[in-house]
Amino acid sequence: MGRQRASSSYQMGNSTLEVPITLFAENRNRLLAELKKVTPKSIVFLQGGVAINHYNTDTEYPFRQEPFFHWLFGVTEPNFYGAIDVLTEKSYLFYPKPSSTDCVWVGKLPTQDEFTKKYMVDSVLYEDDIYATLSNLNRDSLLVLKGTNTDSKLAFETPKIPSIESFKVDYTTLYPIIVELRVIKTPLEINVMRYASKISSNAHKYVMKNLKPGMYEYQAEALFSFYVYNVGGCRSCAYTCICASGENSAILHYGHAAKPNDKKILDGDLCLFDMGGSYYGYASDITVSFPINGKFSKNQEIVYNAVLKARDAVYKNLGPGSYWSNLHRSGVAAILSYLQELKLLKPGKIDDMIEAGLGAVFQPHGLGHLIGIDVHDVGGYTENTPQRPMKHGLHTLRTARKLLSNMVMTVEPGCYFIEEVLDAAFENPALKPYLTEQINEFRGIGGVRLEDVVLITDSGYEILSVLPRTIEEVENFMANPTIEDL
Repeated sequence: MGRQRASSSYQMGNSTLEVPITLFAENRNRLLAELKKVTPKSIVFLQGGVAINHYNTDTEYPFRQEPFFHWLFGVTEPNFYGAIDVLTEKSYLFYPKPSSTDCVWVGKLPTQDEFTKKYMVDSVLYEDDIYATLSNLNRDSLLVLKGTNTDSKLAFETPKIPSIESFKVDYTTLYPIIVELRVIKTPLEINVMRYASKISSNAHKYVMKNLKPGMYEYQAEALFSFYVYNVGGCRSCAYTCICASGENSAILHYGHAAKPNDKKILDGDLCLFDMGGSYYGYASDITVSFPINGKFSKNQEIVYNAVLKARDAVYKNLGPGSYWSNLHRSGVAAILSYLQELKLLKPGKIDDMIEAGLGAVFQPHGLGHLIGIDVHDVGGYTENTPQRPMKHGLHTLRTARKLLSNMVMTVEPGCYFIEEVLDAAFENPALKPYLTEQINEFRGIGGVRLEDVVLITDSGYEILSVLPRTIEEVENFMANPTIEDL
């Protein structure tokens, strides 16, 4: 299916991954195969991302393509539109006609023929040609995206073109189909994600190797960003870097504007660094936790081992056919069992503790999430998947899906000692009976999270991130840090 054109590719440099543009042609073919079953005389129409110019200044900030548009076309430039004729399988791109002064400010853009070859589409036209082109195709309907991201709660808007109301616009067909297709990755997509995770893993090792007590959290962010771009060709990170040390490591999304990775890292601090590079639009999301001085304290070992226990419990049951909500529960159960074994929790049934919501005291987030072009990728909850559990301790799950081969997930168990959460737990009559006073010894320690990018395979799983994980491995690496070649 689909039209074959001369091969084109994306690559940032000789040492970086070369990505064939056939990746996106294959995605279009997958979408066409589904749409031909339900609406063969229609046109897919999407609007790409627009250039961002904050506060009316004459400055354009680094551009990130709209994810659905990227999935279909792989276009790196802003202000494009795209269309696919389902009947003929022809694909079209539209962009603003360059002005006479554009060459001065942004350089000479590729010609329409050059764009056609670059992105392996059938035709590239100017934005002014959209209405006439779509009208001349004379199809039954125009398929546009309309839906709400279950993570961000943000809705997708109808593409902005003149006289779109003159077409019969279908707002319901496209979104659920393309979301489900994005959940399952192709071999070409997996190859890009494997590369993004490998370069991000090496970048974490680079940070661990070069960061010392007395340096600042933001310097860890700078080291990571430097490595993924300088070595891996990742111009941007997939999300705001979380570089938390000491008690800051108990703040799940640390690094935001009000807490911008600005603390000095003290000797004895436990670091939790959650960072991932993005290569050609595909994300990585990896978290490491390690002592800045290279040696875990006794209490740091306890928290770290609790998370390792959870990680091992999840991996024991991870694979196609397993349900994410069950995996989450097994990880939480492992943490509670270990804390109980060490007398930090009183005797009691682990299932009863989970039902009471005790797991969320120590791990208030879900086990992980789908990952792809979006770091929290689409498809967590749809009409055809299990819905979000509403029970406390499970309501933070980003999906409750049954896992399928070629899904890519993050597995990120964590254990944290958050002052406000602990205070509330000691005042909660359903939770207080399980808590011991020894827990208070861990206040101020922060927390531990271990996050890997994992591919679900036909027979199990493949961990795409490559990092030291056991206490012995971490301490050995900190004593003798080495970084493997890509």
